[in-house]
Amino acid sequence: MLKERVARLGSRIGELIILPIYANLPSDMQAKIFEPTPPGARKVVLATNIAETSLTIDGIIYVIDPGFCKQKSYNPRTGMESLVVVPCSKASSNQRAGRSGRVAPGKCFRLFTSWAYHNEMEESSIPEIQRTNLGNVALLLKSLGINDLIHFDFMDPPPPETLVLALEQLYALGALNHMGELTKVGRKMAEFPVDPMMSKMLIASEKYKCSEEIVTISAMLSVNNAIFYRPKDRAVYADTARANFFRPGGDHLTLLSVYNEWQSSGYSMQWCFDNFIQYRSMRRARDVREQIEGLITRVEIEMVSNASEDVPIRKAITAGYYYHTGVLSKGGYKTVKHQQTVHIHPTSSLFEKLPRWVVYYELVFTTKEYMRQVIEIESSWLLDVAPHYYKQNDLSESNKRIPKNFKS
Repeated sequence: MLKERVARLGSRIGELIILPIYANLPSDMQAKIFEPTPPGARKVVLATNIAETSLTIDGIIYVIDPGFCKQKSYNPRTGMESLVVVPCSKASSNQRAGRSGRVAPGKCFRLFTSWAYHNEMEESSIPEIQRTNLGNVALLLKSLGINDLIHFDFMDPPPPETLVLALEQLYALGALNHMGELTKVGRKMAEFPVDPMMSKMLIASEKYKCSEEIVTISAMLSVNNAIFYRPKDRAVYADTARANFFRPGGDHLTLLSVYNEWQSSGYSMQWCFDNFIQYRSMRRARDVREQIEGLITRVEIEMVSNASEDVPIRKAITAGYYYHTGVLSKGGYKTVKHQQTVHIHPTSSLFEKLPRWVVYYELVFTTKEYMRQVIEIESSWLLDVAPHYYKQNDLSESNKRIPKNFKS
């Protein structure tokens, strides 16, 4: 929009260099904000709250603060994480003002009233522990011998409901027994600094003889939102490149394909550039993979590959993420756990296929409630991996809800 307005004004204003900066922007594009501004030109940086504290840009004289930020929130009842636009805190607003005038006198224009600053804004942001999934925190504390988590002296106590639901999930995953004590599986899961469902998936890979593939998928999931990039001026090319990696079984297999092809290229930066993949994210995935591989060995799981078949891989994923199951219904999918209507994300390889049963990595809310990173499963697998959680009657009823040829 800014570029269109500048083009309309033509020679009436000097050159305006408009640059974005956000966490998932490729490194080479991020670096442009630090380049010297040509004489007679003016640089405008459109930034998320990454610019509050994470970096300093020389020559910034004016800051325009809209008074809002995107903040991650977690709903324990639905298991959904969402990025919600909320008023920023006074501390954040003061940090933004501090970006102006670092090297010369500057000014901050705040797009909110003094009354709103003093009466509506919180002093500081809500601590993350009070708005996130506590499964990993609960598992860590249990592994340290802290059993009474409800009365544990947290610096910022999380909501009790979130903590109780995290313990329920650990019990369902087999990490805790009926006394709330760590099981043998739970002790293994606690070795991995990842979400409990992911650690259960890693342990299940031993049974399905596909630990190599599951370790890779786990590493890629840890950076999944930052792997592909889609520049607006080359969106068609980026979408085509992404579609070339799609695999019939779903998005986890797509991520596996991306990593394996990058590995075959000799971990090439040029390969990433040609395929609209962020090199920095892939390097991080490789580092995470090495770390997980070391931990897999530590819990005495043999690294074996089953590259010729995808069913064992999908079964291992289901063993960890059976909590996150959706069944096709009228108007989208219904989560089996909460009967919540959700949709496959448009970037998914399964977006147009609409399989009857799916398992998803996470739920996110943007314009709709979306399942992100989705694989197709057979309902019978749920009885194999979680007979304590699913019963044949439940799955049979779900299968009867829609006609066979229904399309959402």
